[in-house]
Amino acid sequence: MPTDSSKLERTNDRAPARPRRLSSLAELVGVRDALVESARYERLQAARRRAKEAERTLDARTFRAAMEDVTPMPQSPVRVLAPRKPIPPIPAMRVADEQAALVESLSDEFSVETLLEIDDSLSWRRDGIGPEIVRDLRRGRWVLQDELDLHRLRTDEAREALVTFLSSCNRRSIRCVRIVHGKGLGSAGREPVLKHKVPRWLVQRSEVAAFCQPREIDGGSGALIVLLVAAS
Repeated sequence: MPTDSSKLERTNDRAPARPRRLSSLAELVGVRDALVESARYERLQAARRRAKEAERTLDARTFRAAMEDVTPMPQSPVRVLAPRKPIPPIPAMRVADEQAALVESLSDEFSVETLLEIDDSLSWRRDGIGPEIVRDLRRGRWVLQDELDLHRLRTDEAREALVTFLSSCNRRSIRCVRIVHGKGLGSAGREPVLKHKVPRWLVQRSEVAAFCQPREIDGGSGALIVLLVAAS
């Protein structure tokens, strides 16, 4: 009885397997077509590689031809700018304190009557301002450049709004504005509180040159036209 080792020796002595023979003409045609398609694909890929290489070569030649007459700019030394000194910040609390001081400096007890020129409508002008200025204000000959409406504001709110508005006008070099204080019809007791206080506040501001009650078309008794001193 043969052993396992003798079986292994006989197996190794066998001839190598031959390739499978094509059994029909159709299989032969299929193999041929596959080989033709593979060769065609390889030729196509090779043609693409040659085209890309030619394109890169042409681009390089075109670029060199275009740059033949170009003279390189001389390289300037790099300048290192000295760092700017930082602008010291203004503390927000300081700004608020200064604003509060300006508001508090406007007294409600200021006697404005001694400074008012009483004619057909309320008006006031600082020393050195001629009466024709007030007449021109009243007649609308000055162009209004801005307006502040104090309607429905409490006294403290209106005073702060007025200070902020006048300071802003001074920074923007605005000369003629309208302050709308209302006629007091909506206040308690229908008393025109702001109508009495606004003139007192205005005469205490150095940037106010003159003011007057405008024509009805411009606000009448519910407003004041204010002329500001020209910014220096």
